[in-house]
Amino acid sequence: MSSGELLVERVDGVGRIRLNRPRQINALTVPMMRTLLRVLEELAADDRVGSVELTGAGERGLCAGADVRALRERALGGGDVREFFEAEYAVDLAVAAFPKPYRAVMTGITMGGGLGLSAHGSQRVVDASSRLAMPETQIGLFPDVFMTPLLARMPGEVGTHLALTGASVNATDALRLGLADEASGPLPEPDPVLAGGWIAECYAGDDASAILQRLESHPDPSARETAAELRRRSPISVAVTLEALRRAAAITSLPDLLPQELTLAVRLSTGPDFAEGVRAQLVDRDRDPHWSHARVEDVSRAEVLACFDPL
Repeated sequence: MSSGELLVERVDGVGRIRLNRPRQINALTVPMMRTLLRVLEELAADDRVGSVELTGAGERGLCAGADVRALRERALGGGDVREFFEAEYAVDLAVAAFPKPYRAVMTGITMGGGLGLSAHGSQRVVDASSRLAMPETQIGLFPDVFMTPLLARMPGEVGTHLALTGASVNATDALRLGLADEASGPLPEPDPVLAGGWIAECYAGDDASAILQRLESHPDPSARETAAELRRRSPISVAVTLEALRRAAAITSLPDLLPQELTLAVRLSTGPDFAEGVRAQLVDRDRDPHWSHARVEDVSRAEVLACFDPL
C-alpha cells in the first residue's frame, strides 16, 4: 500500500501511515490524498488492524496543508480545482467516520489540510513543538477542511480570531480549545493574547468591517496589533470567512456542511486573491500581495453572498 509520498505499515495491530514529503512539510497532493483514502478504507476493513496512527516525515511538522502552489498552477491553467478539493474532503470525511481509533500525532507545523487530517480524528496528540493554524486568509482562501464548525464552537470568539487572522496556537492552547486531546512531554505556557478579553468584545457580530473598527479603537495594544494584521489579509477572504463561521455554527453534520465548503473552496481558489496570495507568500515570497479589494470595508454584502451561491 505504500507509495513514495505515503508510507504504510502494520506493526502490532497498528496501521502506521506516514506522510512522506519532508522537503514540502508533507504538503498534500491529489495522488497523495487519493492513496490515503484507499489506505484508510483498506485499514478499516482489515481485521488485523485495531487502530491507525498518522505521522509526518521530517522534523518540521506533520503537514503544512495542501500543496497550494500546485493548486494555484491548476487554477491559472484552467484545470479542475474541484477535483482537488473533492479528493481532500473525501479523506477528511473518512477520518471523521473512521471506525477504529485514529491517532494523529501533530508535531511541529500542522496547518490547513494537515489539521483537517488530524482534528476530525478520535485521538489528537500534541507536544511542545506543535503549531496549529488555519492561515488561509493570508492566501485568499477560507479555513476549509471542515474546520469552521470547530472554530465556531471555541469559547469567547477565539475561533473567530484564529479564523480571520490565521494565527497559530501551541499545544497548551490546542488542548484548551478542543483541537487536541492528549499531550506528549512538557508543554509551553498558554498564549496570553488568546486570553485577552478584547477578543470576545471585538469579534462579536456578523460584520467584518465593524470587527476591524472595534479592534482599531480598542485600548488594548494586542487588539490594535491584530487589526494591523487583519488589514494585511485578503479582504474578501476575511468577509467570507466570517460569514462561513456564522453559518457553520448551526451545522452539526460534516456531510451537511460539504456543499458549502466545496462551493467556497472552488469560488475562492479560482478568484484573483488566491493566485495573488500564493504568489506573494510562496512563489515570489515578497509578502506584498495586491488584493482585489483595498479594504474589508470595500467588500459588499452582495459579493460575500455570491460566494455561497451553489456552483
